[in-house]
Amino acid sequence: MRKLLLPLAFMASLSVAMAQDDFSKVEIKVHPVAGSIYMLEGEGGNIGVSVGDDGIVIVDDQFAPLAPKIKAALKGISDKPVRFVLNTHWHGDHVGGNAEFGSAGSTIIAHENVRERMAAGYKTPEREKKPAPKEALPIITFNDRATVHLNGEDIKAIHFAQGHTDGDAIIYFTKSNVIHMGDDFVTYGFPFVDMQSGGTVTGLLDAVEKVMKTAPAGAKIIPGHGPISTVADMKPFVDMIRETRAKVEAGVKAGKSLEQLQKDKVLAGYEKWSGDFINSDKWIETLYHDLTDKKGEYVKHN
Repeated sequence: MRKLLLPLAFMASLSVAMAQDDFSKVEIKVHPVAGSIYMLEGEGGNIGVSVGDDGIVIVDDQFAPLAPKIKAALKGISDKPVRFVLNTHWHGDHVGGNAEFGSAGSTIIAHENVRERMAAGYKTPEREKKPAPKEALPIITFNDRATVHLNGEDIKAIHFAQGHTDGDAIIYFTKSNVIHMGDDFVTYGFPFVDMQSGGTVTGLLDAVEKVMKTAPAGAKIIPGHGPISTVADMKPFVDMIRETRAKVEAGVKAGKSLEQLQKDKVLAGYEKWSGDFINSDKWIETLYHDLTDKKGEYVKHN
């Protein structure tokens, strides 16, 4: 029961838009989070940073052209080398700098599906993504979880299956009490669930809700995109997903097509979540495909 979500043409246009960004104008901003953890904000996914006497660990590395700026920002925090790069998933705005850091001697770690997707690339009528170069690929992969012991931190990478993608890892800095959510939690509005990469709405919900239930008191949250957050900040996000899925599910059970649901504006009242990236119609499409099989028939979810 696997099906396509957003048209490949949409994904292609998104990637082209990103590729055309003028990265020379991007400023890498450094935000202290808690303990020895920082967040770098630039263009693309937020970067988590652990610094200490043992060296630097970063979580994700945005786009390739930004690598020199990211390195400069890290030098402003610590003169230690970047020893490890942890990838939360395989999308280019999170792994684009891998080749630069890998070539410089950093060890790249990710879930095994991240390496597989980066190594394979893909080709469609709309777009081709070539396989990543050797130096960009994770050289250590894991299935369920991995831990990096550095700077007095047990840095835990925990796999959450079929969330934003099928290779998602949420990173927990245990001593500093900071959690990097990757793109399972974002603050820009309706989330992007990449079904072409094995993502599901149910899996994304499960990941966020599990973190909400198990996170220690006072934990700081680094979202995949957006400002530093708290566990409480994730509740409206979860509530929105559950509520909007229920509305689309009711329409699907009534036999309505995707086009009818969009025409009926079944998500009226949720306009504040609609953005340039994922607007209401695209989120309806996401939910519709997540709730139905290839024939458009309803499939019960937990």
